[in-house]
Amino acid sequence: MMKNIGVLRSVVWLVLALPGMSILFRWAAQPEIYGYGHAIGDTGDWAVWLLIATLAATPLRGLFRHRGWTAWLIRYRRELGVASFAYAAGHTIIYITGKVDAGAIIAEAASPDMLAGWLALALFLPLAVTSNDMAVRALRRSWKKLHRLVYPAALLAFLHWVLATFDPKTAYVFIGGLGVLQIVRFWRRSRQRVT
Repeated sequence: MMKNIGVLRSVVWLVLALPGMSILFRWAAQPEIYGYGHAIGDTGDWAVWLLIATLAATPLRGLFRHRGWTAWLIRYRRELGVASFAYAAGHTIIYITGKVDAGAIIAEAASPDMLAGWLALALFLPLAVTSNDMAVRALRRSWKKLHRLVYPAALLAFLHWVLATFDPKTAYVFIGGLGVLQIVRFWRRSRQRVT
């Protein structure tokens, strides 16, 4: 049983890594067609899409309790969250290496879109580092409190996405959908407390 879980987890990680491998391959194979702009945009998009999937897992489970795919989302949401951070880290590395000049990075850091991105990354870092079974056991109840940082971190990440993208319509659609799911989740929870 444990061996099957390990194999399945490895498959999940492979699937989550595929977009990153595709980004690297396309950038290396055709840098003049698929360059810096595409790589930074695609890594940022994958970071927020996986973050949305992570945050949507619990409300979707509440709405579709008897569906196998929601159980899968809950079981692997930690992996989704860590993959989201990995794409965000890749996004940041591409940004830094593309700028070359540290002065330009520091100058841009004060703009609202970049400041939101840097703050989001800073909040996500301790979450990524503690997203393992050893940290869960060591931190016990504090682990859950620490991981509530995902909500302000996500708000900052979404703000960065909306402000930094050329066309924010896609961002609004995804963020709006997640917002509706969270509202339904809290509404259902408040009704359960009353009854």
